[in-house]
Amino acid sequence: MKRYILKTRRLYLREFQLEDDHLLHELDSDPEVMRFITKGVPTPLEQIQKVILPRILSYYTRIPSQGCWAAHLVATEEFIGWFHLRIDKLEPEEMELGYRLKRNYWGQGFATEGSTALLNKAFGDWGHTSVCARTLIGNLASRRVMEKCRLIFQVEFFYGQDTCPGWSEDERRAVKYGITRDKWC
Repeated sequence: MKRYILKTRRLYLREFQLEDDHLLHELDSDPEVMRFITKGVPTPLEQIQKVILPRILSYYTRIPSQGCWAAHLVATEEFIGWFHLRIDKLEPEEMELGYRLKRNYWGQGFATEGSTALLNKAFGDWGHTSVCARTLIGNLASRRVMEKCRLIFQVEFFYGQDTCPGWSEDERRAVKYGITRDKWC
C-alpha cells in the first residue's frame, strides 16, 4: 500500500516504490529537466535502479522525518515529478528542500505549491528548525520558486568539482536560500 505524506489542492506526495524506476528515468531523460543538474545528460536507468531508488527508499525510516516523494496530480494521478526534504549534504544541521518536475508542468505553480506544503509539514508536524534550498545561479525559475516560498537569500557560493565534475568554476556558481521555523511561523 502506498503511503501519502501530504495533499494540496492540486497534487499529492507519496513514497516511491521500487517499481517507480521508469517514472524517474522518464523525468531524468529530458535534457531541459537535467540542464542545471547534469548539463542535460540523462540519468541511466541502471543508476536509478541500483543507486538512486535504494537511497530514496532508505530515507523513509529516518527520524526526524525526511524523504523524497513522488508528486502526482490529484485530478488524474499523473506523475509530475518529485519533492525532497532531507539532511543537507553541505550543512547537516539543516534540512534541504528540493524538487524536480516534468517540463510540461513548469510555470504553473506546482513547484511553489508542493514546496510550501512541504515547508508547512517540516516546521509543523515534523518539528524541523531550519530548511534551505540551493540552485545554480542561472536557474532563475528555481530561484523564483524559493522566493515565492518565502525562503530568504543567504549566500552565493561555488559547488565543488565533486558535485559538478568537469564544470568550470563559473558554471558551478550557486546560491543558497533558507528559512528558520521562527521566521516561517
